[in-house]
Amino acid sequence: MKWYKLSTEDILHKVASQTTGLTKEQRSARLKNNGPNKMEEKEQVKLWRKIAKHFTDLLMVVLIVAAVLKFATGEAVEGGIIFLVVIVNGFVGYWQERKAEESLDGLKQMMGQEATVLNEGQPLKLDSEELVQGDVVILKAGDVIPADLRLIEVHDLTVEESILTGESEAVEKTVEVISQEAMAGDQLNMAFSGTLVQTGSARGLVVETGDATEIGKINHALQSIQTQTTPLVKKMHQLNKQIFRGILALIVFLLFFTSFRYGMDWSLMFSASIALIVAMIPEGLPAVLTMILSMGVKEMADENAIIKGMPAVETLGSMTVICSDKTGTLTKNEMTVQEVVTEELPLVKEIMNNCQELKTKDDQKIEEIHGNPTELALLNYVAEEEQQLKPVLAKIPFSSSYKYMATMHAEGEDQIIFVKGAPEVLLEKADATNEEKARWEQRGLELASKGQRVLGFGYKKVSATELTHELLSGLTFAGLAGIIDPPKESAVRAVEQAQQAGISVKMITGDHKATAQAISKQIGLKHTSKILEGADIDSMSDEELVEVVGKVDVYARTTPDHKLRIVTALQKKEEIVGMTGDGVNDAPALKQADIGIAMGIKGSEVSKQAADMVLADDNFYTIVKAVKEGRRIFDNLQKTINFFLPTALAQGLIVILALLMNRPLPLTPIQILWVNMVTTITLSYALGFEKANRDTMKRPPRDTKMGILLGYSFFRILYVSLLIMIPAYFLSMHFEGTALQQTILLQSIVLGQAVYMINCREMFDPAINRRFFENKFLFISLGILFVLQMGVVFLPLGQQLIGTTALSLAQQLVILGNALLLFLVVEIEKRVSKGIFKRKEKAVSHYQND
Repeated sequence: MKWYKLSTEDILHKVASQTTGLTKEQRSARLKNNGPNKMEEKEQVKLWRKIAKHFTDLLMVVLIVAAVLKFATGEAVEGGIIFLVVIVNGFVGYWQERKAEESLDGLKQMMGQEATVLNEGQPLKLDSEELVQGDVVILKAGDVIPADLRLIEVHDLTVEESILTGESEAVEKTVEVISQEAMAGDQLNMAFSGTLVQTGSARGLVVETGDATEIGKINHALQSIQTQTTPLVKKMHQLNKQIFRGILALIVFLLFFTSFRYGMDWSLMFSASIALIVAMIPEGLPAVLTMILSMGVKEMADENAIIKGMPAVETLGSMTVICSDKTGTLTKNEMTVQEVVTEELPLVKEIMNNCQELKTKDDQKIEEIHGNPTELALLNYVAEEEQQLKPVLAKIPFSSSYKYMATMHAEGEDQIIFVKGAPEVLLEKADATNEEKARWEQRGLELASKGQRVLGFGYKKVSATELTHELLSGLTFAGLAGIIDPPKESAVRAVEQAQQAGISVKMITGDHKATAQAISKQIGLKHTSKILEGADIDSMSDEELVEVVGKVDVYARTTPDHKLRIVTALQKKEEIVGMTGDGVNDAPALKQADIGIAMGIKGSEVSKQAADMVLADDNFYTIVKAVKEGRRIFDNLQKTINFFLPTALAQGLIVILALLMNRPLPLTPIQILWVNMVTTITLSYALGFEKANRDTMKRPPRDTKMGILLGYSFFRILYVSLLIMIPAYFLSMHFEGTALQQTILLQSIVLGQAVYMINCREMFDPAINRRFFENKFLFISLGILFVLQMGVVFLPLGQQLIGTTALSLAQQLVILGNALLLFLVVEIEKRVSKGIFKRKEKAVSHYQND
C-alpha cells in the first residue's frame, strides 16, 4: 500500500481510526485478528541435524560401511579403528562450524520495546508488540519508531534512517502528501519501524506492523534466502565423487578379473575390497583441510577480518566481484567540507562557527560533540581556528519550509546577523546584482556537479534587537561551501589493488546520482559514465538486468530489493559475488551473496549476523588483504590435496598389484591407516603454512567451473603414485618374512611421502628455493614424522601394535635412495612441464593478437 500518497483523512478512513486514537476494545479486537507487532522467526535447525551432516559426506559413508562390514566379519579391532577415524573427523567438522549460523535476534531488537499511543485522546504506554493498525503513536527525540507510521503532525522532526537507506544524515519529515512514486528514502511523510527520532516531535498513524513493515520485509527476505554453497564445498563434493567412482570401478574390476583368473574365494575378495577402500580413501584429508581453513580464519582475524564460516575463507580467494555500499564503507561516513568558494574566508569561518546549535562553549572538544552531520562538518572545518563563540542574542532555527538558519550577535553598538542555508534562498534575499548572483549560481552548480551538497553563507549588520524573517532582506552574500562524505584513502588504494587482481568493484548506494557518480570517480571505479538508478532497475526484467549488470559499476537511489536483484543477477552470470554493507537494508543482499561482508564498528547487528565476514576495523582495504589470504589458502589446499592423493592411490595400487599377482595383501588395514594418519598429523599440515606467492594478487580469479584439481594434477597423481608404489613393492618382495616385507613397504611409502611433500611446496617452481627455510613448520613436521616412524619400527610396543620389525642400516639406505630418486624425477618433470605450459601460453597469446 502506498500510504505516502494518501491524505490524513483518507488514511484515517482506510484504517478506521481517528486522530484521538483507538479505544481499548478496538485495539484488543485488532490484536486478536491481526496478531502482534512482531516478525516471524525461522525454525532453527536441530542440533542432531547439525552434527549428522558432518557424517553424511560420501567418503565418510563409505568408511562407515567398511567399518560395519569389519564388525560383521568379527574383525572388531580394525573396524573400531576405522569407525574412530570417522567419528573424530565428523566432530572436528561440527566443532569448527557450529558458530557459522546465528539467529536473527538483531532484527527483532530493531523494533522499539515500548510505545506511547493515544487512547481516546489520552497518552498510554504499552509494549510495542501490542501496536495495531490505526494506533496514533506519539514520538519524541530519542525514540526508536515501533512500526511503520504515516505522519499526521510534525514539529521540526528529523529521523535518522541509515539502517534502511544507508545514509547517515537525518531526514527532515513533513506531513505533505507525495503524489509521485517514491522509494522509502524519499517518503518524507512516513516514519519507518526501527529508525531513530533525532530531533523534534510528531504524531503518526500506524499503517503497517510486524512482517508488513519495511524491516519486516527485510526479515522475510532474509528468512527466504537459501544459504549459498561455497565454491570449495562444491569442488570437494566433486572430488569425493571422483574418488568414489574410481574406488568402485577398481573393486568391480578386481571382483571379476581375479575371480575368473585365479578363482579366489569371496571371503578374501571381501577383505581385499575393504583394504582397498581404506587404502584409497584419504580419511585424514577433511581434518587437514579443516585445519588449514582454521588457520586462515585466525590469520584473517589478526588482520581485522572475522570469518564466521570456514569455507568462506576460500570463497574470498575466488571472488570476482565486490558490490559495496557507499556510506561508511567506501566513504568515511562523516560529512566533510570539501571546498569553500569565497573572497571573505575569515568571515565565512566565523559564520560557520556561530550560526549553529551544537557547540555552546568555547572549551568543548569537537570529538565530544554529536548531532547534525552538516553542522559537525562546519565545526570540524573551523576547529583549528580556535575562534571565540559570540553570545547568541536571537535565533531562527533551520526549517525545510524556508531552508535557512539565522543567528543574531552583538557587534559593537549594533548587531550582526549570520545566515546559512540553501544558496538559492540566500541569493534571493541578497543585496547583489543579477550578474553577481549568476556567478554565485554557476559556482554552486560546479560544486553540485561533483556530488557535493552546497551551502550558502551571508550576513547583515543591523541596529534592531529583534530577529525576524523580514529583517534578512538585503543580506551580503559571503560564499559557498561544498560538503560531501569523502572516500577513505584506504578504499581508493583497495579498489586499485582489487582491479589489479581481476576483481570488479561495484558501488550500490541509496544516495543521489550526482553524489554516487562523484564518489565513484574519486575511488577509481571503471564504468562511471552510465549509472543505473532504482527506478531504472524497476523497469527491467531479471533477464534484462543480467544483460547490463556487468557493464555498470554505479547504482544510485537503490532499495534493499534492488541490491538483492543486482547480486542475484551477477550470480546468474556465474560471478562469485562479495557484498559489503552495514545497515539493516543490506542484510538480504549480504546473505544472498557468495561472501557477505559486514562492518564491525558501524554495522548493525542484523548485517553482522547475515554476513559471512565482519570487518572489525570497517576498512575496505581489509577485504583486499582477506582476498590475498583466501587465495593463499586455496593454493595451500591444492598443494595438500596434490600431496594426499598420490599416496592414497599408491596404497590402493599396491593392494591391486598383490591381487593381480595372486599374492597375499602386502599391508593390513591397520598398517594402511597408520600410514594415512601419521602423515595426516605431521606432513600434510606443513603445507598449510606456506606463504603467498609474489604473483598472488596479480593473477585473475580462478575460473569457477574448474575443479579443485587441474588436468595436470591427475597426471602428477598417477605417475607419482606409480613412483611410490613400484619400487617400494618390489623392494619388499626381495626379503623373506611377512613382518619384514610389510615394514620395508610401510617405511618406503612414508619416506616417499616425506620427500614428495617437499616437492608439493611449489606447483612448477623448484621446491628448494629462498623461501624454503621460511616455513619452520615444514621442518617441525619432518622431525615429528621421524620420531613417530622410528618408534613404530624399532620400539617393541610400536612393533606389536602395527605389526612391524626392525630394519638394518643397509635396508634404510636403500629406502632412502628410492625416496631421493622420486624427489629428483618430480623436480625434473616440473621444470619440463613449466616450459611446455609457457610455450602454450605464448602460442595462445600470439594467436589472439593476430
